[in-house]
Amino acid sequence: MPAKSIKDTTMMKAVGRAKVSHAVVVIFLEFFAWGLLTTPMLTVLHETFPSHTFLMNGLIQGVKGLLSFMSAPLIGALSDVWGRKSFLLLTVFFTCAPIPLMRISPRWYFALISLSGLFSVTFSVIFAYVADITEEHERSTAYGLVSATFAASLVTSPAIGAYLSYTYGDSLVVLVATIIAVLDICFILLVVPESLPDKMRLSSLGFPISWEQADPFASLRKVGKDTTVLLICVTVFLSYLPEAGQYSSFFLYLRQVIHFNSATIAAFIAMVGILSIIAQTLLLSLLMRTIGNKNTVLLGLFFQMLQLAWYGFGSEPWMMWAAGTVAALSSISFPAVSALVSHCTDQAQQGAVQGMITGIRGLCNGLGPALYGIIFFLFNVELNELDPNDSSIPKDPKTEPTIPGPPFLFGACSVVLALLVAVFIPQQPRVAVKTCSSTSNAASLQCHVTTTPSDDDIEPLLQDSSM
Repeated sequence: MPAKSIKDTTMMKAVGRAKVSHAVVVIFLEFFAWGLLTTPMLTVLHETFPSHTFLMNGLIQGVKGLLSFMSAPLIGALSDVWGRKSFLLLTVFFTCAPIPLMRISPRWYFALISLSGLFSVTFSVIFAYVADITEEHERSTAYGLVSATFAASLVTSPAIGAYLSYTYGDSLVVLVATIIAVLDICFILLVVPESLPDKMRLSSLGFPISWEQADPFASLRKVGKDTTVLLICVTVFLSYLPEAGQYSSFFLYLRQVIHFNSATIAAFIAMVGILSIIAQTLLLSLLMRTIGNKNTVLLGLFFQMLQLAWYGFGSEPWMMWAAGTVAALSSISFPAVSALVSHCTDQAQQGAVQGMITGIRGLCNGLGPALYGIIFFLFNVELNELDPNDSSIPKDPKTEPTIPGPPFLFGACSVVLALLVAVFIPQQPRVAVKTCSSTSNAASLQCHVTTTPSDDDIEPLLQDSSM
């Protein structure tokens, strides 16, 4: 246990011996467990909903995303009051709870996935955890490491899951994923320390939680009061809307439209994952130092627009592989935006603000999959007509649509709008900081104003008015 004197210092990273590595392990285990289920879930989805598979997938993911949008600000605000560890335990437990039901009852499995959206906000709590223990100049690198860990968890897990499913059956894959999820819960319970200092945990008696911050719609209304934050949130919405739709349907699309088999899909995920790790660690740090936070976001959005357009017009396997390479480069956007938001936020409200951003992403998680499913349906790109286990079905040029992936082309247009909005985000503003101190006789108050240049955008977002 750390000494009491350590807790009283202003260096957050010393409190409770919390480290970024704790957040990295939690994220890795959670998404490694879900990555193992990539191949079995595609099969179960098709078998459970043989008619309009894509639409049903969009509906399931849509309900999950909308519930996440409603709950993310509340969980983030509560974590500012009661600490991060308990909410890490809560979010990981309920996010992984549907895993055992995949073999027990597929319909209950998909129903529980939808309801798990109430707690599927691990990233918002993790980013608040990281913000507690890092300085501002370290935060973008730390966020990049967390995002790269998410990619790393998907490098091998789909391939391992596909191999176990092919060799031993889906039941073993579900069992292994369940064990890993339990290990993650035990790790949080027994190993992960609290990152929020005791002095920053607000007493529920003296400082009751602001329920306005926990209201997702109130949070969205607050966004409009700060121009910089408004621009960031609109950028997040326009860029993550197509990403959410793509993530919910792309593997099914590769299998049934591009005719990738399970092994090829696993190799594709591994390639994108490895390149994403490199992009979010080495490349992100280099870009943040050389071109700055805002320009890094713009570059990531450009890569995202390019890969979505390539997915939309591509009809050959090699095109998917090339677009996947560009997709890995676009992965720098999310950690760069998260770092930008953290710099705009009061230290005591990192959870609430990261929860607001996660809530916007949750809203996209609800709208994106449903929107992609509808567009596929309108363009007669049906996924229920093919056997998901048969990759040898020949293509009929007469029945192929002119644009193989129309939702991806729509997504590219959305990212173009995000780019145009992000251009107007202020860069390196000079912020006036008012500092007050009382004299020894406590009868007078001396204040002075200093102008502080920032490497990144700094705006008062949800600042405590009493500060």
